[in-house]
Amino acid sequence: MSDDPTSEPGVAAIGAYTPRLRVDAEAFEEAWGRFDVAGVEEKAVPEADEDALTMGVAAAGRALDAAGRDGDEIAHLAFATTTPPMAEEELTPRLASVLGAPADAATRTLTGSTRAGAQALAGALDAGPWGNSDAGDADGIGLVVAADCRRGAPDSGIEHAAGAGAAALVLAADAPGTVVDRAAHVASYPGTRFRGAGDDETTGLGVTQYDREAFTAALGGAADGLDADPSGVDAAAVQSPDGKLPYRAAGALGVDTETIAAGETVSHLGDTGAASTFLGAASAFDDGSGQVLIAAYGSGAGANLFVIDGSVPVNAAFSGATDVSYAEYLRRRGEITSGEPEGGGAYVSVPSWQRTTPQRHRLVAGRCPNCGALNFPPGGACRACGGRPDSYEQVELPGEGTVEAVTTIAQGGAPPEFVEQQSRSGPFLSAIVALDGPEGGNVSVPSQVVGDADGVEIGTRVEATTRRIYTQEGVIRYGFKMQPVDRRR
Repeated sequence: MSDDPTSEPGVAAIGAYTPRLRVDAEAFEEAWGRFDVAGVEEKAVPEADEDALTMGVAAAGRALDAAGRDGDEIAHLAFATTTPPMAEEELTPRLASVLGAPADAATRTLTGSTRAGAQALAGALDAGPWGNSDAGDADGIGLVVAADCRRGAPDSGIEHAAGAGAAALVLAADAPGTVVDRAAHVASYPGTRFRGAGDDETTGLGVTQYDREAFTAALGGAADGLDADPSGVDAAAVQSPDGKLPYRAAGALGVDTETIAAGETVSHLGDTGAASTFLGAASAFDDGSGQVLIAAYGSGAGANLFVIDGSVPVNAAFSGATDVSYAEYLRRRGEITSGEPEGGGAYVSVPSWQRTTPQRHRLVAGRCPNCGALNFPPGGACRACGGRPDSYEQVELPGEGTVEAVTTIAQGGAPPEFVEQQSRSGPFLSAIVALDGPEGGNVSVPSQVVGDADGVEIGTRVEATTRRIYTQEGVIRYGFKMQPVDRRR
């Protein structure tokens, strides 16, 4: 790293998001007669319409809020995951679209390793300061997002530990979190954990001593490259494939086990893959730590270490809201459900969908130049005055509104394109929502309402969240849904 750490951008804020659903160790013990992972009490479970990208969007929004920055200030955007929703397709354009990042922002997608988030952070630090933001060299920011929903074979320890979550770091000049030191190390240890081409489930050879040796060798080698003394940190956010392995690396990292415990999230979130160490850092800073060691590891094997010092603002959603049974957990995974029926669904071509992404991703409405009424989507005759203006003023809605009408779509009542979601999640709410305008007024839109249906009625205040809408022609369609404001986590 540079001899002058102040020449690098620092961490301005961290955002963290975890799904509201939880499944505990007892549920696995009842199903399998055992629970094959130490140190995990429960883990986070993504809803049927959540994936690494939607969780990354949620974490990124929280990070930007905590930093007091806007999406149009992003000059460098990196997304890291081992569980991309598509095996081949660039992910950052969709992320940039939802966040409102400039089209000329530098973008990076990293995958294939649980240290991908740390590699993305190292790359962003190397790239800064940034010069391709609308805000200019001095004010442009970097945003590094890591998200994962891990999977393994149903009867494996990898699956029993597999959790879900996302975290995002905002990088900026003169940030409160200074990266005082960083280092990396690689050591060839094939076969520790891996996923073959075309497979959804991570596996490994299961040679315990070999796995431990790879873990400690990579992390210890990186620790040897630090100038800073790790023993002085308040918390160590160490890669956590389970609740025991991080502590095996205490000696190699030069920290004690209490310091590792101060930065762990695996006990209540499970193995969150590429997001693991960022979530640990978020938890540690949120608990008041002043200096945190991020120790990321990827099987194969390699490691990245960062020492971050300062009072870093955190906006996090760590707590679960709903416990699910093992059968419900399998439903969310899609293990015991059918997909969309053949020939199902109202057809919307990809070009038609793409033309409406400003509305679906950022709630862009139109203001009628004749009467000032909001129209969503913008175009055609004005809903208020009936006029047909040549163009509407583009207006981005704040994303909150009030339920005007709501109904439950029960089993068998969903349109074909939503059958898979209903099969995995159960009945869902469909509502008409009066979305607030930025300067008063409102405009009514149809939307699903996610989460628990209890208490959602006419007059309920809701806010927009990004979710999977459905998949058609093999292409995932993302857009907004609503969630109750009073259940904001």
